[in-house]
Formats: sequence, structure tokens, C-alpha cells
Amino acid sequence: MQGKHHGEYKVPGGKLVVVDLDVTGGALRDVHVAGDFFLEPDEALGAIDAALEGAPADTDARGLAARIDAALPPGAVLFGFTSEAVGIAVRRAVAQATDWTDFDWQIIHEAPQPPALHMALDEVLTAEVAAGRRPPTLRVWEWDRPAVIIGSFQSLANEVDPEGAARHGVTVVRRISGGGAMFVEPGNTITYSLCVPASLVQGLTFAESYAYLDDWVLTALGDMGINAWYKPLNDIATDAGKIAGAAQKRMVAGDGAVLHHVTMSYDIDADKMVEVLRIGKEKLSDKGTRSAKKRVDPLRRQTGLPRAEVIERMIGSFRARYGGSDGAVTPEEMERAQELAGGKFSSPEWTARVP
Repeated sequence: MQGKHHGEYKVPGGKLVVVDLDVTGGALRDVHVAGDFFLEPDEALGAIDAALEGAPADTDARGLAARIDAALPPGAVLFGFTSEAVGIAVRRAVAQATDWTDFDWQIIHEAPQPPALHMALDEVLTAEVAAGRRPPTLRVWEWDRPAVIIGSFQSLANEVDPEGAARHGVTVVRRISGGGAMFVEPGNTITYSLCVPASLVQGLTFAESYAYLDDWVLTALGDMGINAWYKPLNDIATDAGKIAGAAQKRMVAGDGAVLHHVTMSYDIDADKMVEVLRIGKEKLSDKGTRSAKKRVDPLRRQTGLPRAEVIERMIGSFRARYGGSDGAVTPEEMERAQELAGGKFSSPEWTARVP
């Protein structure tokens, strides 16, 4: 951990904070904070650097923020960033976290596939990233049938109405990540996965990593005229309502990797959704609404764009920020995924592992 360290943190919806420092004798030394943020008065920047000088290298982001807040001159204004954002950048520097642009991203967008295969591909591709055999990957899904995808720890009986699912021909699968149930139909949903090295989220808490990995899509939506923001812990919201939900799974094998996948509602059939999902009063009250139909506001209504164009613009925005070449699932990856899809992800033991 000794020696020069560089860390960056892009505040969701805000500005970039950059920190360069040394770690000597377990303490931060020669700390220099920079970025495209706004700060008044000028001398406040020196106060921030001085506040971090000598801090124990294992101080968490909140502890570092407290040191900064205590040192800022009266009336100081931080615009586009916060003292805690500086603390996060420091933590990422100390942890030697990587940045999005450190990688040659691969982008996969293939033909429609069955729900169980999508679950398996998420597991296989993330494991390949952890093992260093695959570069960081953005995969956009296409569904070949309607489905309900329940979270790893959800009760099958509590989440899905079996009669409604059978009536509408809905396949039920369980994913490896936590979070809530998703109702999807071909052409009505936009789903994507990010399979990234653990180093990309080093120095971030679990909650901070959600906002960090969602930031690019907020920019993409903004370019389409949608004012969207990250809503803790795992939603993307607009003035009109929730438009997406995210979930994560962390793998510790190899160098470690994170699966971050998001489902966005393009043109949801709300009547069908409430016949298939058991959406309880607790969940509705937690979202501040009385009707399940009002919980999600589709992208079609908000953008006025065809689904294919929304996806094209999202991918274009990602490439503009981080690069990325067209890729594909390798034959070896597909073979392993098909084994998992036909076994684990199609088995009653897995789907009903929480009855």
C-alpha cells in the first residue's frame, strides 16, 4: 500500500473528484485534490488537502469527510461534489481502484434467448471476468418469451401467482442476485448486465457501487430528454415514477467480479403484471403509492422513441464515455451457460429454493 496512489470518483449527477496521494507509515501524505467541481473560496481547496494530510490510511469515507468539514472555512460552498465524495475518491486511491477507461470494454447484444439462459449467462460471463478470461462486458438482453424473474432470496409463493403466470404463459426463473421480482415481456423491457472486475468498485460501499455503476445510464437517459436519478438502494426514478430497478451479485473467485444488472420498463402491461405478481401492501406503501400500476412509468411514454432506438442511444452513450467494441458470447461460454440453464436454472430445487 506504500507509495503513489491515484483515485477518481464521479459523483452521480455531479462532478469528477480526483485525488493523488502517498501512503507512508500507514498515513496519507502529499495529498492533492482536484476535479471539475466548483468550490468557493479558492483557499478551501488547500484546506481540504491539509485536512487529509496525516489521516490514517484506513479511515473510512465518512471519517475523512468529517475531517474536511471541520477544516473548511466559514461559508465555504461545494458545488457538484461533497466532502464525502472526496473521502470516497481517497478510499479508491488507497485501494488502487481501477477506472472505467482502464479497460477495453466488450458490448454484447444478441438474438432473443430463454429466461433460464439469461440467468446462466450472467453467472458464466461474470465468472469469466473474475478469472481474467473475459474483458469487462456490457450485455443487452433480448427476451424470447414473457417471464418473471425473482430475486435470489425471495419466496416463490409470496411473489408469484401461479394461476396468473400459467394463464399468461409466463416462465418463472430465479436469478443469482438479490432484490425484487421483475415482470418482463419481449419488446416491452430493456434489460442489461454489467460484468465488471471487483477493482472497478474498490473503495466503494455496496450502496455507493449501485450509484456508481448506474451513472452512465442516467447520462444516456438525460440525452433522451429524461431527468432521471438514482434512488437508493436500487431504483432509477424520474418525476413521472420509477423506470428501472438494479441488482448485484459479487463473486470472490479469481480476482473477483461484480454482476450489476438492470431492468427498465419500456412499455409495461400493468394489468397483466398485477395478475402475475403478488404485489403486497407493504411494498406499495414503501414506494409511496397506492396502485401497483403507478409504480413504474415506461420509457416509451417518456421518450416517444422506438425501443430499438432507446437501446441504440444507450449503447452509443456508453461508447462515448468508455469505448467498447462489439463482442459475442464465446462457444465455450455458451456451452457452459446452456448446461446451467438446462440444469440449475430450470430446476424446481433452485426456482423454489425459498418456497
